[in-house]
Amino acid sequence: MIRRPPRSTLFPYTTLFRSAGTSATAIPKTEASLPTPHTHGPIPSSPPPPPPVPSSPVSFKPTAAVTPKAAEVQVTSKDSDPSSSITGTRTEHRVKMNRMRQRIAQRLKDAQNTNAMLTTFNEIDMSNVMEMRKKHQDAFLKRHNLKLGFMSAFVKASVFALLDQPVVNAVIDGPDIVYRDYVDVSVAVAAPKGLVVPVVRNAERMNYADIEKAIMVLGEKARTGSLAIEDMDGGTFTISNGGVFGSLCGTPIINPPQSAILGMHAIVERPVAVAGKIEIRPMMYVALTYDHRLIDGREAVLFLRKIKSAVEDPRVILLDL
Repeated sequence: MIRRPPRSTLFPYTTLFRSAGTSATAIPKTEASLPTPHTHGPIPSSPPPPPPVPSSPVSFKPTAAVTPKAAEVQVTSKDSDPSSSITGTRTEHRVKMNRMRQRIAQRLKDAQNTNAMLTTFNEIDMSNVMEMRKKHQDAFLKRHNLKLGFMSAFVKASVFALLDQPVVNAVIDGPDIVYRDYVDVSVAVAAPKGLVVPVVRNAERMNYADIEKAIMVLGEKARTGSLAIEDMDGGTFTISNGGVFGSLCGTPIINPPQSAILGMHAIVERPVAVAGKIEIRPMMYVALTYDHRLIDGREAVLFLRKIKSAVEDPRVILLDL
């Protein structure tokens, strides 16, 4: 017969409960299984002492008197994203717009809000006019005491085209169309204080030398700031030469109350087809922005083609072709 060991030997850590009562007697646990108490130090029995009173009165500065300083951020990591890193200072400053710039901005915005502007383009072969300028430059300088430029050729060609297409020289005035039998060409000039457009009046009566003299006088007035209101008042057509700054192509904005503006651009040598052969020619893109309310596309394209033919071959003007 096999004897069973006592119950206390099989389950040495079993908790024994009495059948009656609420108290329970547990078998003691080992030291490794007991939780470790957290030691926080003794509990204070009195409040902490108050902070010391400053010996001198505390000065306060109003928020409005505080001037913000630009924060300087230095990038210390070489592996940081260069598109999001900022180095050095980032400041802004506000400058009041001068009255001339305000007037220019107002007139340009009025032109966009009023006119139905459309731009057409063409290109001009400058070979002949450059050859004419080079051939007669010395004689022209000796006779008229000024150099022969390209602006006089374009002003003369524009006058020739305006007389051929008088609607481009006209303007809308309420329900009427006003046609002019004279041509006053506004020439855009970059002055120190902004863009100005002095007027060459009665350009239809001028030759190349007269146009060059008028442009020289007006340009000198613009550079010295001595232009009067009368010098910029009026004008029936505007020529803007962005090519002097290297502009290759652009869409000029009409100078109100005019109906069209011609944009000249840089002269660049390009390969072109001439009589079935590829040749390198000095070419210029020209742009005509016009008021489509008054000028149809046909008149605008024919006008620009007339300028092209008169610049490429000035004999067209002499023969009235």
